[in-house]
Amino acid sequence: MKLGVFTVLFSEKPFEEMLDHVKALGLETIEIGTGGYPGNAHCNPGELLENETKLKAFKKAVEDRGLTISSLSCHGNALTPDADFANQSHDAFVKTVQLAEKLEVPTVTTFSGTPGAYEGAKQPSWPVAPWPNEYGDILKWQWQEKLIPYWSEWGQYAADHNVKVALELHGGFLVHSPATLLKLREACGEAIGANVDPSHLWWQGIDPVAAIKILGKHNAIHFFHAKDTYIDQENVNMHGLLDMQSYANMQDRAWYFRSVGYGHDLKTWADIISTLRLVGYDGAVSIEHEDGLMSIDEGFQKAVANLQQVLMKEPAPDMWWL
Repeated sequence: MKLGVFTVLFSEKPFEEMLDHVKALGLETIEIGTGGYPGNAHCNPGELLENETKLKAFKKAVEDRGLTISSLSCHGNALTPDADFANQSHDAFVKTVQLAEKLEVPTVTTFSGTPGAYEGAKQPSWPVAPWPNEYGDILKWQWQEKLIPYWSEWGQYAADHNVKVALELHGGFLVHSPATLLKLREACGEAIGANVDPSHLWWQGIDPVAAIKILGKHNAIHFFHAKDTYIDQENVNMHGLLDMQSYANMQDRAWYFRSVGYGHDLKTWADIISTLRLVGYDGAVSIEHEDGLMSIDEGFQKAVANLQQVLMKEPAPDMWWL
């Protein structure tokens, strides 16, 4: 496995300065934002696809530092009823897939998307209960009329360009759990897989180790984000896990994001990394930092230091003792 970072964390730094900063901390690979929610501060797919000189310079800057690109991220919502953002998200996805093929990047990370509750709705709708029955009807309509048709076409498009699509299992989107990921994968093909981020599994009450085992049996893990979550049980008792308070209201929230090792101990993270190896995942461990208690650099550096203790970089040995 290679330790890396989702570089939107350093969007204020110029591209090559960001690369130098990442390299100096001993990282090996980078995940770069190309549009959607992460923005495209370091990588504008349209510009690079239209200008071969810029594309070569971009690739050379990464390679000259001994780094690789693990994924291009265009996390957006191509299914939203907001036509402008849906079109932006879709365009970013298509161009990101095209760029990934040119750069020989194996994976594009994004969200599955969430449509409205019905045709003509103004906002996305994320049903979380089967009753009253209209919620179940909404969910069925969303899957049959929006989600599966979209990813049947565009998952195949990615496959045709030798790119895998890693959908982040994130609340608020229709694919947010192992079951929803596998359901979509069965309908749309094996180009669709999971971007496993333990932070979003913990707050849903899902054990990341168990989720990795489930997905691993289907060879359905395409990417991995390293981010932690702290669960405040006293606040869970008040607000539940579907807490709609601002992330900034950390004293009262049921849960909030932490840097790796500050929500769960390193034994837990060692189990996660070991299980990734157990199921055959040998890709990037991409640090995502959204810790409201630490500065960008401090939180990032602590995540690097903690993961270096548990990451396994050398190939597993032959079992000489057998």
